Amino acid sequence: MANPAEKFLKPEVIRNVTRLDLRAKFIVEGFLSGLHASPFQGFSVEFSEHRKYSPGDNISDIDWSVFAKTDRFYIKRYQAETNLTGYLLMDLSASMGYTYRQELTKFEYAISLAAALGYLMVQQQDPVGLIAFDEKVRESLPPKSRKTHLANILSVLARLQPSGKTDIPASIRQIAQMVKHRSLIMIFTDLLADSDPILKAIHRLRHSGHEVIIFHILDEAEALFPFDGTVELEDNETGESITVDALGVRADYLEAVEEFRSQYKKDFFRARVDYVPLHTGMAFDKALMGYLLSRQRKG
Repeated sequence: MANPAEKFLKPEVIRNVTRLDLRAKFIVEGFLSGLHASPFQGFSVEFSEHRKYSPGDNISDIDWSVFAKTDRFYIKRYQAETNLTGYLLMDLSASMGYTYRQELTKFEYAISLAAALGYLMVQQQDPVGLIAFDEKVRESLPPKSRKTHLANILSVLARLQPSGKTDIPASIRQIAQMVKHRSLIMIFTDLLADSDPILKAIHRLRHSGHEVIIFHILDEAEALFPFDGTVELEDNETGESITVDALGVRADYLEAVEEFRSQYKKDFFRARVDYVPLHTGMAFDKALMGYLLSRQRKG
């Protein structure tokens, strides 16, 4: 039987929680409930310094590399304490405000996920900061690990609004100058811009010694194209629209989306950047797992 807390991993449930601090808490608790319920039988541990994960263990002690190979949770018996500084980077472009089914917009999904990751980092005593950008940086909070700082981050996240155009490469170049120490940079964006300048800017972050995770967030409709009949499609940033026959363009559209994501995945892999493709209908656990696997490698 599913743990009741796991329902909060579903966007359609979390959208009914209006307070961002509670969203963050419920998403993380739902995720942890899933970890607690995971089976361990039938697996021989590769390393003598590991033991099975038990409820109450520190989540930061889980060996995520073992999990990636075995789908089981194990704790390193002797793990050095490491703290990793993180930055949550929020794309404020108008396209992030899109929703088809009037559920969570891409941006609301992004800030819910960012709030949960901020909550998780502070729980692990990792400093976390926040930067919001469109054509340039609009908001920034320096990284701290105090719980009172998390409240400041959530307050800023709650009042951010996506609007206007964005310049992801210029903003990332500006952020690269701002962030002086090696950090884990977590970028929440729909990547609806020319890919080459974005990749060059991401390379600059990597050359500066930073680790990067891209949470690539599309609307459920953008990812799955659930339309029928004649559909008017509008560019969220330019306002330009075209009318198409949904059945006639569906296959080509879905192929284009797959190519769009696959190319980013290949390019980011070559750059040693973690890439987590998401859409607004997906549960939040995939993104949290992506962060934790990345943290294990970078910490």
